[in-house]
Amino acid sequence: MTRGSGTGFGIGRRRLLAAAGGAALTGVLAACGSNTGRSGKGSGPALSQWYHQYGEPGTEAAVKRYAAAYDKARVTVQWRPGDYDRQTAAALLTDSGPDVFEADGPKLDQIKGGQVVDVTEQIESVKDDFNQAVLKPKIWQDKIWSVPQTVDTQFLFYRKSMLTAAGVQPPQSVDELVEAARTLTRHHRKDKVKGLFLGNDGGAAVLGGTPLFAAGLSLITEDGKVGFDDPAAARVLGRIRQLYADGSLLLGAPTDWSDPAAFNQGLTAMQWSGLWALPQVKKALGDDFGVLPFPKDGAGGRPTVPVGAYGSAVSARSKHQKEAKAFVKWLWVDGTDKQQDFALSYGFHIPARTSLAKKAKQLQEGPAAEAVRFATDHSYAEPLLWTTPSKNAYQDALNHIIKDGANPETELKAVVRKVNSELQRAKKK
Repeated sequence: MTRGSGTGFGIGRRRLLAAAGGAALTGVLAACGSNTGRSGKGSGPALSQWYHQYGEPGTEAAVKRYAAAYDKARVTVQWRPGDYDRQTAAALLTDSGPDVFEADGPKLDQIKGGQVVDVTEQIESVKDDFNQAVLKPKIWQDKIWSVPQTVDTQFLFYRKSMLTAAGVQPPQSVDELVEAARTLTRHHRKDKVKGLFLGNDGGAAVLGGTPLFAAGLSLITEDGKVGFDDPAAARVLGRIRQLYADGSLLLGAPTDWSDPAAFNQGLTAMQWSGLWALPQVKKALGDDFGVLPFPKDGAGGRPTVPVGAYGSAVSARSKHQKEAKAFVKWLWVDGTDKQQDFALSYGFHIPARTSLAKKAKQLQEGPAAEAVRFATDHSYAEPLLWTTPSKNAYQDALNHIIKDGANPETELKAVVRKVNSELQRAKKK
């Protein structure tokens, strides 16, 4: 997931969701007006700003400090534990919700329903400086509906010494990945080391659409059609199934894919995880690791990594839309010092502005620099038209293919039908 979102990450690394799925709807609405953050010193109108609960120490204090520094309005920050998406969806339908809020998107239905306002004017002058992959899903009908805050990405960690001992080169194709995982598992079987860790479910939750992009396909095409109605999709997902069937995958690890503990402890020679994990891996392993994008598959394939970013949006029910948009511009467009602080002082993330990413010292060398290059050259983000029903249908099929050995062609045909139907619904005005 990640500070970023909307990428098929499965969960947000910085996001803490309540195990029971958040408060009941009535509780959500009752809490909408609560005041849990200090307000700014400005003499203008009072603005409420919402964030989901981040897991990295210092983040809450930082965003409250930013708000307090704004002198054109009195900004109150609300830190929202629990099911944040559900809370905001409910609050946007009331007059007591936030003026400014973090959005996983926002969603297409929220844009079409008139629940958020256009912030194109606020970002227009520098929009080309934002990571274009994460900006694109925030655009609908040539208007920008939220400003990306910071970028997260995922990639493949590999243990150099383990690959060398097994005579394995870092994989550059999906076929090489399958063979490398098999060889590593066999070579290190006495130490009970597996070749690859894609998560305790075998990879369905974390990989999402990544294998499709690696095969040169997409989720939704530029002209709004299903992007994986192609034999290459069944082939690449069948190869992911092969990893599971070969016994090459680590399953049942103490922590899941978002935590690098299994990799750091030597339980696996390769692990798919996120940029946020890199400092922990560096501390544990020194220089005994490298990073790769998900390898390409087939003649038309390409290496790929998912990226995502929460965006700062303005509620259409705000009584101070003009002032709220001005605050968003001050913080997430003009406030480059705050943007870099937010990305790199309380975790390890990429500033949404490419010029800031290039200047950040923490991102200029070694695997961190490689990760930034992947996120710039090989990235994709889930498109706005990839709605929840489509995503759920695809994820269910991927799970059946990987864990149950279901026929990829049959499963994907059913998903294509579902996505086609959902696209027709989503495109209606």
